[in-house]
Amino acid sequence: MHDDRRITEQRLDRFVRDRILPAIYGRAIPLELSSWDVPGEPVPAAEAMRQLFTPQEPGAPWGKAWSTKWLRLQGEVPPDWGMSDATAVEIIVDLGFNSDVPGFQCEGTAWRADGSIIKAISPRNYHVPLKLLGGGQSVDFYVEAAANPDVAQGWSFAPTPLGDKATSGDEPRYRLGRIAIAELNETVWELNQDIWTLTGLMHELPMELPRRHEILRALERMLDIMDPDDVAGTAAAGREALREVLGRPAYASAHELMATGHAHIDSAWLWPVRETIRKCARTFSNVVALMDEDPDFVFSCSSAQQMAWIKEYFPELFVRIREKVKAGQFIPVGGMWVESDTNMPGGEAMARQFVEGKSFFLKEFDIECREAWLPDSFGYSGAIPQIVKEAGSRWFLTQKISWNKVNRMPHHTFSWEGIDGTRLFTHFPPVDTYNAELHGRELAHAERNYREHGRGTMSLVPFGYGDGGGGPTREMVAAAHRTENLEGSPKVRMGTAKDFFTKAEAEYTNLPVWVGEMYLEMHRGTYTSQAKTKKGNRRSEHLLREAELWCTTAAVRLGNEYEYPREELKRLWRLVLLQQFHDILPGSSIAWVHQDAERNYEAISRDLERIITHAAQALAGPGTEEFLLNAAPHQRHGVPALGIAKISQDDSVVEVDQSGDGFVLDNGLIRVVVDANGLLTSVVDHASGREAIAPGQAGNLLELFRDTPNEWDAWDIEEFYRRNVTPLTQAEGIELERTPNGAVVVVKRAVGSSSITQRLTLDAGARSLGISTTVDWQEREKMLKIAFPLDVRADRSASETQFGHVFRPTHTNTSWEAAKFEICAHRWIHVSEPGYGVAISNAASYGHDVTRAVRDDGGTTTTVRTSLLRSARFPDPEADRGEHTLELSIRPGAAIADAVEEGYRTNLRPRFVTGGHAVDPVVLVSNPAIVVEAVKLAEDGSGDVIVRLYESLGERSVALVKPGFDARRATATDLLERATDAPGVTVKDDSAVSLALRPFQLVTLRFSR
Repeated sequence: MHDDRRITEQRLDRFVRDRILPAIYGRAIPLELSSWDVPGEPVPAAEAMRQLFTPQEPGAPWGKAWSTKWLRLQGEVPPDWGMSDATAVEIIVDLGFNSDVPGFQCEGTAWRADGSIIKAISPRNYHVPLKLLGGGQSVDFYVEAAANPDVAQGWSFAPTPLGDKATSGDEPRYRLGRIAIAELNETVWELNQDIWTLTGLMHELPMELPRRHEILRALERMLDIMDPDDVAGTAAAGREALREVLGRPAYASAHELMATGHAHIDSAWLWPVRETIRKCARTFSNVVALMDEDPDFVFSCSSAQQMAWIKEYFPELFVRIREKVKAGQFIPVGGMWVESDTNMPGGEAMARQFVEGKSFFLKEFDIECREAWLPDSFGYSGAIPQIVKEAGSRWFLTQKISWNKVNRMPHHTFSWEGIDGTRLFTHFPPVDTYNAELHGRELAHAERNYREHGRGTMSLVPFGYGDGGGGPTREMVAAAHRTENLEGSPKVRMGTAKDFFTKAEAEYTNLPVWVGEMYLEMHRGTYTSQAKTKKGNRRSEHLLREAELWCTTAAVRLGNEYEYPREELKRLWRLVLLQQFHDILPGSSIAWVHQDAERNYEAISRDLERIITHAAQALAGPGTEEFLLNAAPHQRHGVPALGIAKISQDDSVVEVDQSGDGFVLDNGLIRVVVDANGLLTSVVDHASGREAIAPGQAGNLLELFRDTPNEWDAWDIEEFYRRNVTPLTQAEGIELERTPNGAVVVVKRAVGSSSITQRLTLDAGARSLGISTTVDWQEREKMLKIAFPLDVRADRSASETQFGHVFRPTHTNTSWEAAKFEICAHRWIHVSEPGYGVAISNAASYGHDVTRAVRDDGGTTTTVRTSLLRSARFPDPEADRGEHTLELSIRPGAAIADAVEEGYRTNLRPRFVTGGHAVDPVVLVSNPAIVVEAVKLAEDGSGDVIVRLYESLGERSVALVKPGFDARRATATDLLERATDAPGVTVKDDSAVSLALRPFQLVTLRFSR
């Protein structure tokens, strides 16, 4: 047989483009338009509909960036339209869409005159069925059109002013397209779905497989049967020609795909939070309308914050969603407040993501999410399995690891083992997208890519346009039905994440194991970008710790005299959790988003300082004595952990000597030498006598690197950045200041257009040197790091993560290790050899790198660098410009326990209160290895005290935990404060609790008052 395959395929493509697509809508008449332009920020629908609408010219330009235009659409449907079984009447609304992409542009929401939402208007979902308008032949409704600009600009990563409302310009960005009443030919539409499904499948089948050619010839027969001049009249015959090939059942061994509707809506990214709220309303109204049409369709919604917004701003839609939840179609998943970053949030913050998220879903929908759902976060901390399990969940889903640049993840379904030994059933969908369309290309890729063949038979596919695309469409649902049992295709079943995990867990029992973090081999720059956002997060986390501790202590000590600010603390926690979304805290959003975040952090700090001050004054009572509030889990200046007392006076002094043009500072515990350029040439702890700084090198070395990633500017750091470095070895000036408690060396430097002032502080009684770096940062596409070359032969580094720490090799033996050239640490990073180590702590930084070199003398230099600042130009061209103050410390002769203590010391600033008496701790722990991370009152309002602790050293540790008040009983609970059996927890008769914990074990205790 002659091969005319390409000719037939070209014929098919043109027939679909020129004949079928235009015939989907037959007759059409334009609508009468009027409009009102919102003068500022968006307004509620009821307010908009009260305005004066003036005639709107069809096809006119509209919409400066971030503006809103309200359109009123009016007209009459001809009486003979939509009367046959094969036709329906719809209104089509083109706001000026670029249909090449489903989102990242203007969007619309259709509203009834009574203020209820109809559905979204999106680039690939721009129809409004007449039946949704309330019946009758009259058309009269509103469209709220949002002129969201295309910040992505084709992913050129070019700097753009569009991400800041102040610089985005006044010119119209869109032009109204076709807005009309149209008659939908449902038979032609169904035929188009048949062709789309079969064509997608055909192109994925091997050329030697008969099935591919069978489909081609069936499509050819359809083309021969149909009349190009009467598509509507011959569409039924065309469908009949395809019926047999569409009816062929799938192979018995075909891979099974559980398809769940989804819309990955970033809670902020290339748009501000205020626009996300409207994106959620558009998408969820689409979803509800689709559910009314197809009872088999289910949708997974992963963010409690987004549901809370709908409840607050769109209560009528929230009621409809609640009905669909009851019907089993609208499914809350994930159980988190937002789909947060998991690298940088602190341990208690990660716990609260689940506490707040799961509690909201339980309260509002009586649904407990059993899966953690994080398809798009930028790598996954090794602490997550334990946190998920402690929250009462059992499964985990991610997708982003498919973006790895170097190494391919070896599993798609596996057991993920966390830093404490907890294992979590985990799935990584082989479809490699969380915005699937259920196209044949995607389905075939999922089947081919699946790495568990022979052991597992199924995977999950989330389908639907995200980020403003409107979620799943009727076309996608049609594709799901057509591929449910289709030869050559995987078997597609619409269902829930729970359906998938339950079946997959039952069939695949002997799982492979992945141990430790799932490091994303991309987006390493997110540990550093937008330093003010990161500083605000770290400060807020510690202020919340202090506020809850002192408010709980006041509630326990003062009883009815003090009212615990429960709702205020919840509000502030939720606001902090929102900022931890995986495009806010990582610094990968437009300027508007980070401006909002910085304002939020300022408000959070102001409110928490007020709460703390009020609680502290109530606790200390009237008086004139000064007391230290020690919120740290370790003793400080003689004040017990979690207590309030007068500090013990330290009689030691800091001796200062001149060393050339530099200084020698010595407090009897450590001795540091600062040279004439402000560099640390020697750091010695007297206990060991060891020199921490490598021979011939200097610490506190600021280094300026070229920072020009290949793409994803705010997200990425490329390994080649190391090849272009300028060490800032020269100081403009250096001077000494004496303080009541020690000495400070002040160093001034300049680089490019930026100025830098450093304050190197040694206090009496301190075992670490504090380094405060204030930078007026005016660079572009540069990265600033601070380096400490240490005389330590360390084969691995330890970095704090949630409720513990993670070890990473310092060598690059394998591609997996080489890919980790930038790593994340929380409050501290530690390097050591047997018997000696050094800790570097920080108050606001997350990005680090650790390298090693063997010197000519045979010794090893391990260099620890903390990444201070970047200056990416996309998506925020002014990112990080301005003044920053970044705090670090170096502690020589430090064990892991010292690093843990130093991390809290650096992040919990000394706080004093004037009053009449000391206050005993509300809880006492006999072993500092077991750290108290949070003290709060119970969520249920009972007044019970909740204490969250973890083993911090990575070893087996025992301790006795005693309440500092009369307690009726003690109970181990999960994160949601529900009683549970906790290994190693034994309750004594007097409500004391004996702990025997495994390394990094997390425990929550409840003490009933």
